[in-house]
Amino acid sequence: MSENTKSIGETLRDARIAKGFTLDDLQQTTKIQKRYLIAIEDGNFSDLPGDFYVRAFIKQYAQTVGLDGNELLDEYSDELPSTKTQEYVDRVNEENPSTRSAQRKVDDRSAKIKRQVPIVAAVVVVVAVLIGIWLATTRSSQSSNSSQNVDSSSVSVSGSAAKSSSSAKASSKKAAASSKKVSKASFSRVSTSGTSTVYTMKNAPKTKTVKIVTSNNAWVGVTSAGTSVFQGTVTANQTKTVKLSADATSVTLNLGNAPETKISIGGKSLPISKATSSATTASSTTDSTTTGSTTTGTASSASSTSTTSQVQNITVQFK
Repeated sequence: MSENTKSIGETLRDARIAKGFTLDDLQQTTKIQKRYLIAIEDGNFSDLPGDFYVRAFIKQYAQTVGLDGNELLDEYSDELPSTKTQEYVDRVNEENPSTRSAQRKVDDRSAKIKRQVPIVAAVVVVVAVLIGIWLATTRSSQSSNSSQNVDSSSVSVSGSAAKSSSSAKASSKKAAASSKKVSKASFSRVSTSGTSTVYTMKNAPKTKTVKIVTSNNAWVGVTSAGTSVFQGTVTANQTKTVKLSADATSVTLNLGNAPETKISIGGKSLPISKATSSATTASSTTDSTTTGSTTTGTASSASSTSTTSQVQNITVQFK
């Protein structure tokens, strides 16, 4: 029994008042209900939830008002419920941090294992299903690839043969069309006036290339669309090539030595030498039928005509 004349409740009340705390202040600080605080101060420990809470609340109360809780419990141990009861022991074990922590770890481990069992089982099932699908897909893919390789080889060979045949046919048609177009090109004389002759070239090719060849040096001028394309002397037995624009509608050739010059357009020969020879022959025949004095003058004239006929002005219109 404590030699102190005050009860533990009175001691706590005096300390609270000395601190200037009300019961409401103490309730807010300790989180202990006000009725339990009043029961402690009045010594009515039976009003508290249990024997364990008597000591726990008193210790917390004491520490809040500036007293040593453990020392106070030892001093008034005779006034307090026994610590040997089973309820107290159980509650102490329950509230003991180390005991509670160990028990919680065991419980948590068991709960964790229980939670993981269905998850692991589900994962195993999913993995098994995925492996089965993968195996089935792999086998199907291998079978399909084997079939496709055989089919693709056949298709490739057939396709190559067909493509080669198609290319050959296309080339043949193109060559035939080109040859046909050149062969269809033709010249027709439209008019002749002095040394000027006009021709029409039907079925003229799109690419119009003029080739000039002379057996003797000859001066040649080439004009297209009012623009001089070439002017100069073509050396004997040499070929001069002049390319006209694709949209050219005509070309004019000025030949300084027409009888010795050969012209081809797009591979088609232009018949100019025959017309020149005919003009010269006709002039000579007419002059030979006149009298002696006249013959002399006409021969001179024929010679002059022959010299003039060397120069030809030829225009070719493309159709």
